[in-house]
Amino acid sequence: MPITPTSKIWMNGELVDWDQARIHVLTHTLHYGTGVFEGIRAYETSQGPAVFRLTDHIVRLHNSAKIVGMELPYSVDELIEATKATVAATGLGSCYVRPIAYLGYGEMGLNTLPCTVDVAIACWPWGAYLGDEAVTKGVRMKVSSWTRHDHNTMPPASKTTGNYVNSSLAKVEALNAGYDEAIMLAPNGLVAECTGENIFVARHGTLLTPPLSAGALEGITQHTVMTIAADLGFECRVDDLARSDLYIAEEIFVCGTAAEVSSVNSVDDRAVPCPGPMTTAIAAVYARAVRAEEPQYKEWCELAV
Repeated sequence: MPITPTSKIWMNGELVDWDQARIHVLTHTLHYGTGVFEGIRAYETSQGPAVFRLTDHIVRLHNSAKIVGMELPYSVDELIEATKATVAATGLGSCYVRPIAYLGYGEMGLNTLPCTVDVAIACWPWGAYLGDEAVTKGVRMKVSSWTRHDHNTMPPASKTTGNYVNSSLAKVEALNAGYDEAIMLAPNGLVAECTGENIFVARHGTLLTPPLSAGALEGITQHTVMTIAADLGFECRVDDLARSDLYIAEEIFVCGTAAEVSSVNSVDDRAVPCPGPMTTAIAAVYARAVRAEEPQYKEWCELAV
């Protein structure tokens, strides 16, 4: 999906013009992929733009950096304020937010210890990642030939830039084969997650989502969905899922900041009932919650003004 430029990007403590947010070609992360990032959304609310679960995202950014041995030069609180300032500077009511920390120019080679750590935050308008009708009509999935990382190969718990080569290979493979998205399996053959979303599968009336041990990212939208599901009275738990569970599911949906809550209508050309009743109910509450229209979840919406 094309990026629409906005006015400002926050870089290392100051807002700079969009076209001036540049890095050197010899920036370390460009060559070796050691960087961490987040995907966040701000939504229009009755009180102005609010960033959904901003604190949780910035905490996860710090945790990702710790896992890969990066020390961020800004605290959680400083990056929260920087994000709010960047969103406000765009003048947009709603937008996608991308904080990224990367190893900068000045050192080259596999030793990251001497490298400086730079941080940037950009915002731009971005629609539904899997399409405007993903909730009602669903998306076509295939199980990828690419396996999700093992925990001792690349740490899937860290939202690391280099990790997403794995996701990109799976995504493009699925698109080239005529599907919308890919489901990735762990090295042991169990379901891990999609290329950029957590997955929920309904079996025997219960919603199941894979554990972190399977290589799934600890999703903030995943946690949001599980909270909403419990409040709606649906049984929902973390548990192992086999590939065959996907083929005989009562309903399936995926979720993430970019994808929000999106139904799945088939996996490997096996039809899945779509949209399922639990998916429909959860997606409706989620859409209101992110816009501060559900009182019990208002604390998740952090005003940018």
